Amino acid sequence: MTKHDLLIAASTIWVVVTAVLVMFMQAGFAFLEAGLTRMKNAGHIAGKNVLIFGLCSVLYWAVGFGIAFGDGGWFSGTAGFFPSVNELISVGQKPFDFFAEVPGAAGYLFEVVFAGVSLAIVWGAMAERAKLWVYFVFGTYFTITYSIVSHWVWSPHGWLFSLGMQDFAGSTVVHYQGALAGLAGALILGPRIGKFGHDGRANPIPGHNIPFAVLGTLILWFGWFGFNPGSTLGVDLGGFGYFAYVALITNVAAATGAVAGMLIAWLKLGKPDISMMLNGALGALVAITAASGFVAPWAAIVIGAGSGVIAVFGVIFVERIGIDDPIGAVAVHGMSGVWGTLACGLFAAPVLAHNLATGHKGLVYGGGFHQLGIQALGVVAVGIFSFSTSYGCLWVLNRVWGIRVEPTVETQGLDVHEHGMWGYPEFYIPVPGGYGTESHGHMGGLGHAHAAAKPAPVAISKEVTV
Repeated sequence: MTKHDLLIAASTIWVVVTAVLVMFMQAGFAFLEAGLTRMKNAGHIAGKNVLIFGLCSVLYWAVGFGIAFGDGGWFSGTAGFFPSVNELISVGQKPFDFFAEVPGAAGYLFEVVFAGVSLAIVWGAMAERAKLWVYFVFGTYFTITYSIVSHWVWSPHGWLFSLGMQDFAGSTVVHYQGALAGLAGALILGPRIGKFGHDGRANPIPGHNIPFAVLGTLILWFGWFGFNPGSTLGVDLGGFGYFAYVALITNVAAATGAVAGMLIAWLKLGKPDISMMLNGALGALVAITAASGFVAPWAAIVIGAGSGVIAVFGVIFVERIGIDDPIGAVAVHGMSGVWGTLACGLFAAPVLAHNLATGHKGLVYGGGFHQLGIQALGVVAVGIFSFSTSYGCLWVLNRVWGIRVEPTVETQGLDVHEHGMWGYPEFYIPVPGGYGTESHGHMGGLGHAHAAAKPAPVAISKEVTV
């Protein structure tokens, strides 16, 4: 075995392992989103992560991978659709010659989990009121448009890549895009019943399980060590072991964001809000995703602190203008995604930009506004394309068929109406020998959950809104 063969073997192992870490982030989203929404929708919210990843995986193999990384022009790949065995086991060969140190199959596995993350973000902003079939239709549409933007920014043939845009692991490609589509959906769906009063003031609709949200955040933080370091796509990009540096930068930013989010919330809201701490950590992870390969540790701290501010004031602003975003996706993934992308133009260190052969040094290092201008162009171009296409698709779907569930379905919960089951059956199904559901929410029957008889035909009280 030659030295080159060993490099391919090591890089392939690295890319596959990090892809699995990113896939595990679907579990993080399941816990985070279910925890920050109401218990009557918990099963639906969590379960859709399996559905969308399954849908995305098949579609991305069929056409998405070819659109994103197949040979082609400046707008989209034109080869690599329904890839063959030879195309998937080859290394550095057309149509997937972008993957120079790993076989095409490893490239697919790493990139499809990114597409799945972006799609997961969309539904967080639309949670608790969208019909299940919309996941299938819009999920298919979004996977294709996501792949087009991936081609622009990451493929050597893409026009933003050619200009030198820096987006190391996807603040713009993954997070900003997902947030834009989610924003489009939230605008078309409108707020949840009871979210805003007649005077326009927002009413709190608290999540039902903060420990779930904490667990989800920690899983996402863990998975991000695949997200950013794995984006080296090999063990020697930027120098052997450079991915360890990317991991350090990722962690420093996330830690700063968590602390800053809680402190800013304490100052602004008068209490150290736990959800704002979680949003601060996640917002920092989103922001550092673009910059993790390009900035020094001190800059990672600045980026993380900025994301803590965005987590608090961004969520408040979105709610204040009348948009109902149950998990804060617009602020955490959208605004922080923009901040992280622009931060490259400010803080990209000369040695790192040189080693990665992508773009130029940032403004604070004497690079002028050149890189910052390219970053801003990318944000504007992706913003216009992703929001307009998502809004257009969802508008048509809503106009023709309607994408929002009926008021009675929304009030009583999507778990039972969309799936015929409950995420928390003990709260709704009478339990022989227990305390039943007459109390609508007391925990007495939990110990007898497995002894529950088959329930009678569903008759849900309209008063049950937990």
